[in-house]
Amino acid sequence: MALTTRFLFAAASAVLFTTIAAAQTKLGVINMQQAILDTAEIKKASLDLQAKYKPRQTEMDKIRKEMESAQQQLQAGQGKLSPITEADLNATAQRKQRELQRLGQDLQEEADADRSEVLGKCGQRMQAIVRKLAEERGLDAVTDVSSLVYFKAALDLTKEATAEFDKTYPVPAK
Repeated sequence: MALTTRFLFAAASAVLFTTIAAAQTKLGVINMQQAILDTAEIKKASLDLQAKYKPRQTEMDKIRKEMESAQQQLQAGQGKLSPITEADLNATAQRKQRELQRLGQDLQEEADADRSEVLGKCGQRMQAIVRKLAEERGLDAVTDVSSLVYFKAALDLTKEATAEFDKTYPVPAK
């Protein structure tokens, strides 16, 4: 009987210790995606990427208009065009469509690669910032908001992390 009592006492003590330890754990919460997207560096990179790809987007718009023009001429001249003219317009529309698809795919792949590079770099930097903030606040853990059902707003580090990121990695003025 004494052994059972000791066992129950030990089990109860373990549960109590775990509860007390959990109550003392300091937790922080961050919306990592929002913190990164709100940084001045990401905003500048977004504008830079838009400027970088604007000429190619303009070229694609021109090709799209040429393709649409050929298609409209075909529709407007249906039954009135010579077979050779109709074949030429069809070939032009198809060629423009293929060209547009290739340019679009190339543009998308290059833009995705650039975006991934920028986000990866900022993500690593943001993790270092979050680690620094956690240490300064004496936090035991920081979790992303996407995995939580509820948390107190006082635990949210998102805006503070973005501000610290911008302070640590200022964007050079043009």
